[in-house]
Amino acid sequence: MAILPFGRKRASGAPSPAAMQDFLDGFSIEVMPRTAAKVEDFRKILPQGTRVYIAHIEGTPIEEMTATARRLSDEGFPVMPHFPARIIKDEATLRDWIARYQGEAGVDQALLLAGGVAEPHGDFTDSMQLLESGAFGDAGFKRLHVAGHPEGNRDIDADGSMTNVSAALRWKQAFSETSDAEMAIATQFCFEAKPVIQWADDLRAAGITLPIHIGVAGPAKLQTMVKFAIACGVGPSLRVLQKRAKDVTKLLLPFEPTEFLADLADHAAQTPDFNITKVHFFPLGGIKATATWTSEHGNPANQPIQAQG
Repeated sequence: MAILPFGRKRASGAPSPAAMQDFLDGFSIEVMPRTAAKVEDFRKILPQGTRVYIAHIEGTPIEEMTATARRLSDEGFPVMPHFPARIIKDEATLRDWIARYQGEAGVDQALLLAGGVAEPHGDFTDSMQLLESGAFGDAGFKRLHVAGHPEGNRDIDADGSMTNVSAALRWKQAFSETSDAEMAIATQFCFEAKPVIQWADDLRAAGITLPIHIGVAGPAKLQTMVKFAIACGVGPSLRVLQKRAKDVTKLLLPFEPTEFLADLADHAAQTPDFNITKVHFFPLGGIKATATWTSEHGNPANQPIQAQG
């Protein structure tokens, strides 16, 4: 089946291969314990050194999380587990999780976020409280990522504004200036480049200089994409999918993010100080499908390594 790119057809035809390769260099990808278990060997599908986030969904035992982290670390990948504030009972639990990740998998980086839970399980309600605890600094974590929302977040700003999410990023920017850890913003996925570019420019103008790792939905069927986009609270760029969904003949055809990433890549190539510096993939259509797409569009010199032994 043909694979359709997000958004409009590019007037110039294919995207600039060099710009796309440069923009995809050093991409990261997100897995869950149950999806990671379906991959026989990540070394066969991902470039060496790819950062792998492990999403911590409510109800997943910490033992499954650390086992997945250990497996990925043993295969040679830097691991960045999620720490969702609202499912962490208290500071003792937070420090226990950190110790487990360090002791079992050598983890020294984390994504801190509030988590998609309506009612906190304990003392924490947001990622700022996790940062304020000092637990990551005490453990010597070298890299800390925080969440970004290019289209806002209704759970944070119920009125549809960007008031609270922007205030939170200003706080995290200030925190980064006092922390020894490298920090960056990892965003929700979206589907239109122009509003994302404007959002990134607005952050820089507001003095928020943290590098941005833009969230991108990997190749998936349209129905799958729409389902996850609605569940994850994707904002106005959802119209890209809704427009396509009106054509019933294309409902079963997979989408890929070529157009979205090509626009961002071309902008990055023309804008040396562009603050979107990395791409983070949500493999909605499967880890292997996303890995194949990145291999086809990324730097040929940065290909998966073969499993040893």
